[in-house]
Amino acid sequence: MIDLIGRLIATGSRTAVGPPLIAVVGAQGSGKTTLARAAAERFGGIQISIDDVYLTRARREVMADEVHPLFRTRGPPGTHDLRLLNRLIKALSTARPHDKVLIPDFDKRADDRRPIRDWRIFEGRPSAILIDAWCLGALPEDEAALAVPINALERERDADGAWRRAVNGFVAGSYADFAARFDAVLFLKAPGFEVVLDWRSQQEADLLDVRPKDLPDEERRRLADFIQYFERITRRMLNGGVIADKVVVLDRDRRPGPLPA
Repeated sequence: MIDLIGRLIATGSRTAVGPPLIAVVGAQGSGKTTLARAAAERFGGIQISIDDVYLTRARREVMADEVHPLFRTRGPPGTHDLRLLNRLIKALSTARPHDKVLIPDFDKRADDRRPIRDWRIFEGRPSAILIDAWCLGALPEDEAALAVPINALERERDADGAWRRAVNGFVAGSYADFAARFDAVLFLKAPGFEVVLDWRSQQEADLLDVRPKDLPDEERRRLADFIQYFERITRRMLNGGVIADKVVVLDRDRRPGPLPA
């Protein structure tokens, strides 16, 4: 799949200004970050995860008070600082050979952005900017679809649908505008939402340096609750509600099927 990204990079930027902007999209645990990072290393680009620009915990607390309590939890559209990400893209696209750009980093255990002194530094102008973002390119839903809760989170904590309508508004608005900037979107398509918990649990086991089967039950239950925040949009994307230039179908073990030309 790295060679596929290489071909997308070689196509260049449609604006002819700055390096090509490529998105790698997929469900939690699909391997998009690993793939984008490996491609950036091979082709002299830079990889940035949309997770790097989550809103700070303080800003999400404000959203929770002003919009809906579920915005306290990071992940869904509306909980990322797209303005910051756009500024990073501009800085990298116009960087001179010895310019240094600070890349944010988010501490998921602390649930907050790391201090600037801990951000990584990229020097010069990259050959490509690779953004991995689970929800980029997702299409919004209509009101009828939003009216029906799809899991316990929506039934019990968003009974009137206010949170999911707000998320859908971000999908249709600022996130769609952001996605329209990209030269190419590569979608890593999971075989179904049912694999996401296993994939996400494997990620967590790696972070804890344990075998997936040794992941504590309470941790798996926490993850099962957490992925409900992602479920509606993930299912929407898996059912065709996504704009992507290339689609790679994965099996349960994240092995890709035939690659698109």
